[in-house]
Amino acid sequence: MKTNNMDINELEAKVLKGMNIAIRKLVESSAEKGKSLIIGEIDGSFKAVPAKDLLKTLPPKEA
Repeated sequence: MKTNNMDINELEAKVLKGMNIAIRKLVESSAEKGKSLIIGEIDGSFKAVPAKDLLKTLPPKEA
């Protein structure tokens, strides 16, 4: 059973890493084009944020 949990944890880590890479690519591409992205807030509202500003809030790229 422990092996399954480790497999699930590894899968989760890989999926999250892939999502972070995809999000970074989207934000970088949008920033290059001077576009904004729509960001959802915890209260259910949303707002447009310039991608250049959003890029500043992302964690640094992994090597």
